[in-house]
Amino acid sequence: MHEFALMQTVLKLVEEKAQAHGLVRVTRVKLVVGKMTMALPAALELAFDALGRGTVAEGATLEIEEREVRLACPACGLEFSPELPHLGCPRCGETAPRLVQGRELYLDYFEGEDAG
Repeated sequence: MHEFALMQTVLKLVEEKAQAHGLVRVTRVKLVVGKMTMALPAALELAFDALGRGTVAEGATLEIEEREVRLACPACGLEFSPELPHLGCPRCGETAPRLVQGRELYLDYFEGEDAG
């Protein structure tokens, strides 16, 4: 499960940034996850709950925005969502489209409370 390793990195970043901004508790964390990362939202949530215990993010809400796969055809310019496993352009049949969206995996933002 690579989701645990991913979440470990996310939580480390949240801890570092929360401390730098004087936050004592993180209440919400938002991730953006493209479907081509193969990171499963349910597994990310499980990892967040398990690894967040004893951290500044314990009890925080995890919000995951999933991004669909979007491709662009270099031949005809069509941007489309493929019907897997077929990745070819539905308009002209080009077999090597360019990935536009779907490999994102980043911490969008987090919210928290300071000591005051």
